[in-house]
Amino acid sequence: MNRFTSLISGLRPLALTCAAILMVCAGWLAMPQTAEAYPFWAQENYANPREATGRIVCANCHLAAKPTKVEVPQAVLPDSVFKLKVEIPYDLSTQQVLGDGSRGGLNVGAVVVLPEGFKLAPPERMSEELKEEVGNTYFLPYSDTQPNILLVGPLPGEQYQEIVFPVLSPDPGQDKSVSFGKYQIHVGGNRGRGQVYPTGLASNNTVYNASVSGTVTAIEPQDGGGYSVTIQSEAGGEVNEAIPAGPELLVAEGDTVETGKPLTTNPNMGGFGQMDTEIVLQSPNRVKGLVAFLAAVMLTQIMLVLKKKQVEKVQAAGLTM
Repeated sequence: MNRFTSLISGLRPLALTCAAILMVCAGWLAMPQTAEAYPFWAQENYANPREATGRIVCANCHLAAKPTKVEVPQAVLPDSVFKLKVEIPYDLSTQQVLGDGSRGGLNVGAVVVLPEGFKLAPPERMSEELKEEVGNTYFLPYSDTQPNILLVGPLPGEQYQEIVFPVLSPDPGQDKSVSFGKYQIHVGGNRGRGQVYPTGLASNNTVYNASVSGTVTAIEPQDGGGYSVTIQSEAGGEVNEAIPAGPELLVAEGDTVETGKPLTTNPNMGGFGQMDTEIVLQSPNRVKGLVAFLAAVMLTQIMLVLKKKQVEKVQAAGLTM
């Protein structure tokens, strides 16, 4: 009996440790503390990152509009590797609010929706120059059935304001579902954290507004950071507004507030931008035909000039006689 009691006593600390670990993990899953809202969130919540309206779903979490640029060749040949460069510009001195309310640098991410048949180029098909431009950037296909949609991020914005995607074009001779012609490419780039979680809850990287009109009667700092703002509603009763760590309060006790008016500053320094462009999958035979046509035109022009010179010599000889 003493041996059994001793065994139970020895296992108790281990059981308590395991229970604590499980509680922490459950807390991470149920209450995520950051709102990075990078492309993998779209991967987790949407079967396709581009909605029927044409908007990329990253805009659902990154509410501020920021510029995004893309460089891509006007035309490419089948079964060839080319580079697609996405530029995500922002002021490098800018700092964002992190999940714990502190300040830090901005990260960046991007999603590229290529035409069907286009995909990430394998390393063995890339030139040494292209490998150097790509660097150690890790790209992720959107899903096993959508290798034409590429994701990247989060990456440190100071080093990745330009992201080079190595792309392999399809060969219509091998893939009958692909044909030569013009195709659309859709690109989205974000910098900084999102203002909304994928669940729809607001993050601490956004402005908090009053839900009722009334008078601020109390402001209490919270242990984990942030504030609890109590508003005496004009309609009667008290409403508590939970403000997380990050945004700065704009109100004080005794202030009158209106529904929808900001209680805090807007700490967001990032945003999302989308750009659509086009690329032509060009047939080699068309290129060869164009080259042959241009050569024939040039040869014809040369022959006409030579013929004109010959006529002029004959006319000149006749005049001398």
